[in-house]
Formats: sequence, structure tokens, C-alpha cells
Amino acid sequence: MNVKLLVPNQGIIPKIKFRAEAAQSAEKNEDPSINLPHGKKVYTDYSIIGIPGDGRCLFRSVAHGACLRFGKPAPNEGLQKELADDLRARVADEFVKRRKETEWFVEGDFDTYIAQMRKPHVWGGEPELFIASHVLQMPITVYMYDRDSGGLITIAEYGQEYGKENPIKVVVYHGFGHYDALQIPGKEGAPSKL
Repeated sequence: MNVKLLVPNQGIIPKIKFRAEAAQSAEKNEDPSINLPHGKKVYTDYSIIGIPGDGRCLFRSVAHGACLRFGKPAPNEGLQKELADDLRARVADEFVKRRKETEWFVEGDFDTYIAQMRKPHVWGGEPELFIASHVLQMPITVYMYDRDSGGLITIAEYGQEYGKENPIKVVVYHGFGHYDALQIPGKEGAPSKL
């Protein structure tokens, strides 16, 4: 399968469904992945929910994924923004609360970093995903499209101490830093902390 997806710089892209012919697992309620020689599961049956590229995409995708994880309706763009901004504030507060644990892995001066992170259009990354998993007390898994295998592979997992089943799923495209929400057919979860 050769898939090319173009993601606009701004605005929401529609929900996009991908399915390899070999992966008809959703109808059978099976694991929607295949294993390849490199040892990673490759997901070929998934839907990407486009998230606006407004600097909040990481927080929006996590908030969106948390809603989906617990069977809530997908939030509209306004609610998604509100949930993202609330999550961002809670993540920044958690950084401050855990300063001794987290100061070493943020870039530059800690106080400047946190002040910047509180701004709504500043991008988040790995440190924010790590802290978001603790704020929400749930696992978050990041996927990326792997051209060689023709599907999505896991590139990072956060919050595994809160369980490994049904994590919030986000996808980052080609490593350039934009996050979208992701649905992979599977099991439903427990009550949301959003």
C-alpha cells in the first residue's frame, strides 16, 4: 500500500480512513495490526482526524483522543480548543508542581519555558505528552507513518503506569511536528479525566 497524505498548514482536515486490503480486522473485532520482521506492530486499519495547525495541535489531539477513548462524542472545534487550552494549563501547572523531576528535560531556562508553554500558540512536544499522561492519568501513544512497512508504527508511549489498554492515540506526520488525533479499531475505555 502506498499512501500519501498532504496536511494543510492551517485548518481542520477531514477524517481520513485508511485500510489495507489485508487488514479487515474491524469487522471481526480483531487486533488491527500486523507484525513485520523489525518487531514493531504495523497498523494498516485506522482513521486520522484532522486537527487545526494553530499551535495547539498536540493538546487538541490529546483532548480529542481522550473524548473518543471514553465513548464521548468527538468535540467540535470550539470545545476542542477549550479542552486543549485547559489541558495546556494543567500540564504547565504539573510541570511547576514536579519542577525537581522535570527541570532537567526542558530546553533552556525552566521559568521561561513554562511561561512560553502557557501561551496558546506555542507548540508542545515530548515533555508535554509525558506530563499530559500524568495529568490525565492515562496512557498516550504516538504513531508515525512508516513508508517501508506501509502503515503506522508506535514511536513513543507515555503513562504506561496507568495501563497499556486503549491509550489515547495521536499521530505525528513525517516527524515535522504536527499532531492529529487517531482512531484504531479496538476496545473502549473507562471514565475520562477531562
